[in-house]
Amino acid sequence: MPAFNDSTHTMVKSEDDSYTAFSVEYDEHYHSTRDGALKESLYKHVIPAFSTQQYKDEITILDICFGLGFNTLATLYYLRSNNIDKKIAIYSPELDESLVRSLKDFTYPEVFAPFIDIIQILSKEGRYEEEGLSIEIYIGDARLYLQECDKRFDIIYQDAFSPQVNPMLWTMEYFSDISRLIADDGVLTTYSIALKTRLALFENGFNIYLTSAEEMRDATIASKTELSGYKRVDMPHKISCNPTVRPLSDQG
Repeated sequence: MPAFNDSTHTMVKSEDDSYTAFSVEYDEHYHSTRDGALKESLYKHVIPAFSTQQYKDEITILDICFGLGFNTLATLYYLRSNNIDKKIAIYSPELDESLVRSLKDFTYPEVFAPFIDIIQILSKEGRYEEEGLSIEIYIGDARLYLQECDKRFDIIYQDAFSPQVNPMLWTMEYFSDISRLIADDGVLTTYSIALKTRLALFENGFNIYLTSAEEMRDATIASKTELSGYKRVDMPHKISCNPTVRPLSDQG
């Protein structure tokens, strides 16, 4: 059995043959085992996000939460495989320090092989830097990190555990902090298509769009500006059809 497995995490193979992990604490997998860990990162986060930011030479990314590092590594893989030369800075809060330290023992997809040295350094030091690339993991509460953060993000990967088990990273107040930190033309991606999630984003000034990919379940991309190439979700209509639904709140 791989050394990564312990009393709190178990490595699990997903449908695209990439491994994810099961969290005992949250009673959830880090990725959809049906969609596949690698595919989910690429098609629900990285590809939609970068399709809207192609014109920028420098991109700052907020990866909520670092977890197994798939979104960060998939970003590097996407840039490399498409010969995209941009200056990238990635910031990622992660509450579970022991998880980060254990990533040196995780079995990653073969396409991540060029970046294994990076994950090894991150698992030990929490920081990595080379010309044109910087990655920083903040060990601690993501809510506190956002409240103290003064950066502006072009891309935000909203990839916390689900609202059912980790509601504090899906509330109106949480997305208010996200709204403050995202660039005017920035985008947020998330696997969640729940109306409560979309309401929390909508009421914080975001336009909501649907993302789709072959053999993948739908996901969400949101921005304060209008996006082309994505189907817009008619939020006023959704609200009128579901008048009793409210977004999650810190108060509730």
